[in-house]
Amino acid sequence: MGHLITIATCNLNQWALDFEGNRDRILKSIKIAKERGATLRVGPELEITGYGCLDHFLETDLYLHSWEMYASILQNKETYGILLDIGLPIIHKNVKYNCRVLSYDGKILLIRPKIWLANDGNYREMRFFTPWQRPRYVENFVLPRLIQTITGQESVDFGDAVISTLDTVIGAETCEELFTPNAPHIGMTLDGVEIITNSSGSHHELRKLHTRMNLIREATAKAGGIYLYANQKGCDGDRLYYDGCASIVVNGELVAQGKQFSLEDVEVVSATVDLEDVRSYRSQISRGLQATHTEAYKRVKVPVELSPTSLSFNPKIVPSKPKEIFYHSPEEEIALGPACWLWDYVRRCNGAGFFLPLSGGIDSCATAVIVHSMCRLVAQAAKDGNQQVIADAKRVANVKDEEAETWSPTDPVDFASRIFHTSYMGTKNSSIETRTRAKELSDKIGSYHVDLNMDTLVTAVVSVFEVATGKKPVFKVFGGSQTENLALQNIQARLRMVLAYLFAQLLPWVRGRQTGGLLVLGSANVDECLRGYLTKYDCSSADINPIGGISKTDLKKFIDYARAEFEIPVLKEFLEATPTAELEPITKEYVQSDEADMGMTYEELSVFGRLRKVQKCGPYSMFLKLYHEWTPRLTPRQVAEKVKKFFFFYAINRHKQTVLTPSYHAEQYSPDDNRFDLRPFLINPRFNWASKKIDEIVEQSEKGTTEELEELTVE
Repeated sequence: MGHLITIATCNLNQWALDFEGNRDRILKSIKIAKERGATLRVGPELEITGYGCLDHFLETDLYLHSWEMYASILQNKETYGILLDIGLPIIHKNVKYNCRVLSYDGKILLIRPKIWLANDGNYREMRFFTPWQRPRYVENFVLPRLIQTITGQESVDFGDAVISTLDTVIGAETCEELFTPNAPHIGMTLDGVEIITNSSGSHHELRKLHTRMNLIREATAKAGGIYLYANQKGCDGDRLYYDGCASIVVNGELVAQGKQFSLEDVEVVSATVDLEDVRSYRSQISRGLQATHTEAYKRVKVPVELSPTSLSFNPKIVPSKPKEIFYHSPEEEIALGPACWLWDYVRRCNGAGFFLPLSGGIDSCATAVIVHSMCRLVAQAAKDGNQQVIADAKRVANVKDEEAETWSPTDPVDFASRIFHTSYMGTKNSSIETRTRAKELSDKIGSYHVDLNMDTLVTAVVSVFEVATGKKPVFKVFGGSQTENLALQNIQARLRMVLAYLFAQLLPWVRGRQTGGLLVLGSANVDECLRGYLTKYDCSSADINPIGGISKTDLKKFIDYARAEFEIPVLKEFLEATPTAELEPITKEYVQSDEADMGMTYEELSVFGRLRKVQKCGPYSMFLKLYHEWTPRLTPRQVAEKVKKFFFFYAINRHKQTVLTPSYHAEQYSPDDNRFDLRPFLINPRFNWASKKIDEIVEQSEKGTTEELEELTVE
């Protein structure tokens, strides 16, 4: 006889410190789960506070407010009749823990602290919390007085235990614990736990979802069981986008999957599963002997049954069928992830929209197309009747009262015309081709576009310098030095930043809006940031940058995808154009080229970036790896020169990475110094000892080649 149980997990768009908003979204998810007949609901990690509070987790106010919000959930009778797994931070014996609190009918059953904390890459959990390094150990936790008053309980169990109902056993693990080699779910499943919950605050990276889903499936494929994965979704107030994809897996097979990208604040994913499938599966695999040797978890007993259909057959309740995992292509991920991130940012900062310096090059083009993708998502959500999106869109677009009753953001071009502003800031070094491309793109996506020349501004600034010093710098093509050439390029770029902020503040006023400014968008890709191929405090300096964590190679693929998907033919011209900053005069003999200026291709930069950050290579080990990969296409000396050149420019430009515009994190080799890539910014650019070792290998290789040729000649 089957034991059918309906269970629910969710994606919630929580926001750091938005206590009441976070609580209301939790309550909405519980209501939806109950309407679907679920008897278990799981939410994201730290859902009461939002995951990304960072150093706010050090403030005691936060813990008080967390309990206050949790108290209002416990008091709400609409939360009765379902077992709840909710995340909040808790102080126990003056130590701060990242916890799951499990409750039923207004009574707390167990507080389960996180055992393994995320403490690398983007995460610094051990800065705020302490891991519970006592597996299977439980002690007494005295509840705050406001909770005692509500529940009638003085204390509850605190530690690594599991919940035992009349019909099954439930265990909880939290985010990072899934990724650890000796994950808690292994011991739990061996001890008879049949349902495992995982509450996460897991961020999006390109191509990362495959890793996560493989781990979720493997969690129950080896030992059997039901796995509920919950995740935060949206921008929590920082560089990360949490990409949802709440899932339910049974015995290694997916039965329910939520969206990875969407503008829904609350998404509940539910499934009906059969507990007998778990028991049958476990009888077929080699786990019995290990299970009998596994140390037992304390079971917190709850006299309720989560699968009431075990008492009587109900033909209307049907088990969920296995399904294929849905993955977006990397091009779709670029179109959707940064777009959702931008939407959360603009609606929550009370901005009037975006301003983008649109140069006619592929990077600012990609940024503009991502904003267009955002407008398309808003339009689709409005068509689907998402009232939160409609209300936010009206507020951002400053729709007047008389228009608000009839207007809805269902047309992405119309919506863009209200909230998206672009400008081509040309000089005498600009080409008619880039100016035309920028205008055509703005017309297609609907941005309010300003076309201007800033030569008088550049000339005025250079004249001030000439008057003050008596010296007039000239470009290299006219006989100037490299120092003069760089200075004249940089002043153009920096003046564009000044103009960008002027226009961002005043364009809404120009268009009749009395309050609200525009967010300035940056458009430097991850490879340029890594190489330092940008001017410090130029138009790459902005409020936020949606492409700062995306490689040039991926951006090109995205633009090719968008050309067809969004029906924007002009994007083909952006793809075919030679990347150029257009900061130097164009002559018959010389046209500035980005890759020529950098001394390396964008494809090579991606390789250097991954080896440096992901594979943790210094100059010497990077050379050794590339020696085998790039020869004989390149000689050992050529490989050495490229590696040395990369590290030289990387080192002398490290200071630029300390002031990078906050960027959407999408790539593992991001050089973002502020959160992700912590390295000194004063480095000897020659890497003398490593260079000597590289030179030794090159000499040995060349000597070996010469000797081989001599032997062949003699023979």
